[in-house]
Amino acid sequence: MQDKTYSPIHVIGGGLAGSEAAWQIAEAGVPVILHEMRGVRGTDAHKGDSLAELVCSNSFRSDDATANAVGVIHAEMRLAGSLIMACADRHKVPAGSALAVDRDGFSHAVTQALEAHPLITIQREEISGLPPKEWDNTIIATGPLTSPDLAAAIQAETGEDALAFFDAIAPIIHRDSINMDICWYQSRYDKVGPGGNGKDYINCPMDEAQYNAFIDALVAGDTVGFKEWEGTPYFDGCLPIEIMAERGRETLRHGPMKPMGLTNAHNPTVKAYAVVQLRQDNALGTLYNMVGFQTKLKYGTQADIFRMIPGLENAEFARLGGLHRNTYIDSPRLLDPSLRLKSRPSVRFAGQITGCEGYVESASIGLLTGRFATAERKGEAVSLPPATTALGSLLNHITGGHLSTDEEQGKRSFQPMNINFGLFPELAPGSIVKPEGVKRFRGKDKTVMKRQLTAVRALNDCAAWLGVPAPVFAQVEEDGEGVEAGASAT
Repeated sequence: MQDKTYSPIHVIGGGLAGSEAAWQIAEAGVPVILHEMRGVRGTDAHKGDSLAELVCSNSFRSDDATANAVGVIHAEMRLAGSLIMACADRHKVPAGSALAVDRDGFSHAVTQALEAHPLITIQREEISGLPPKEWDNTIIATGPLTSPDLAAAIQAETGEDALAFFDAIAPIIHRDSINMDICWYQSRYDKVGPGGNGKDYINCPMDEAQYNAFIDALVAGDTVGFKEWEGTPYFDGCLPIEIMAERGRETLRHGPMKPMGLTNAHNPTVKAYAVVQLRQDNALGTLYNMVGFQTKLKYGTQADIFRMIPGLENAEFARLGGLHRNTYIDSPRLLDPSLRLKSRPSVRFAGQITGCEGYVESASIGLLTGRFATAERKGEAVSLPPATTALGSLLNHITGGHLSTDEEQGKRSFQPMNINFGLFPELAPGSIVKPEGVKRFRGKDKTVMKRQLTAVRALNDCAAWLGVPAPVFAQVEEDGEGVEAGASAT
């Protein structure tokens, strides 16, 4: 609880980043005013007015903290008392090794927690310009769907053009309309994840002729016109399915439709040429989304083409795919290391508008801005997370990466980024050592060990930064003994 009266910190935007920022501030004993325009004005993608609404996939991706960068950032956020992760954990649904959530239960839980907090005031209103000067400590977390008026105000303040890309939404199908005489339950390689049993996806098989007919239909399908946004670049991590099909006939078969690690339960001796996977979308298991099937196809065309998929001939769609605009700023040029706007240090930015991509990445930057703003309000030094952590590596990407320009095109090279091990600093020399008794220590084995050691180092350093105990997990090695997270990784 508060031991001193502080002026409130203002947070603009009640998505994942804004919700997390508000929670971190309030939990540290500082009052927050959270401004959210939904309830007064909607967006092109949101369906309701709950805070932290998920508008694309319901997956927070891998929850493996031993050797996956996304799992590491999950673990670091949990160490930091993340509201987003706590609600995700309470509302998870089976999804193999991934952490997926019941989207309605998740957003309602976040909303209820924020509404119940005595230091948080939620104001439903649109902020159409930069905050007034009297808001001396403000976080803008309006995300990829920033209102046009606020976006124009940001552009006027920074003198920089906002970069934009399209983020496409995958369709959702009613479970009881899927033909399970053709489809079967199985996670890729039968992998078991949190809340799962190794049979967490519905798989729809295609032979070569069916696959080629499907690709032809995708390439020929009618798509939504862009008009004023024509030519805007896509983010490769969320390409529309038809754009991937246009890039080459085999692209989808080596992407979201790859058949590897899957065996048709109805015909085990025949290998599918391609497989479409469906992932559970709600706790009841009544809805499934099409994994990797983000699309900008027109609604009627979507239904016709997707019903060409074996097992989905009679599919009923709870929601067809859609398209919305994402806007982000050139953060390396505009923001300082603690995410303050260089031209106006009383304003910080958080979430996807900073140039991170993904639910957990957005929430993690909200977590950091909340902590930074709180320290500033309390007159304390702002403590940045170590670069060796997932939080620190993502922060460094946003505030210090990709400053170069393409001289021929005259465009900035800074692009949205998911958390990945490529953002982490290299391990100390000599860290990767061949285990005793192992004769051959090949490239893949070294890569696995490198990721494991990087994860251990990240969690140890994050725990030290936060002043909390490091989590304990086993780092699997060739000899099967393992190294605890509390052990030195370097």
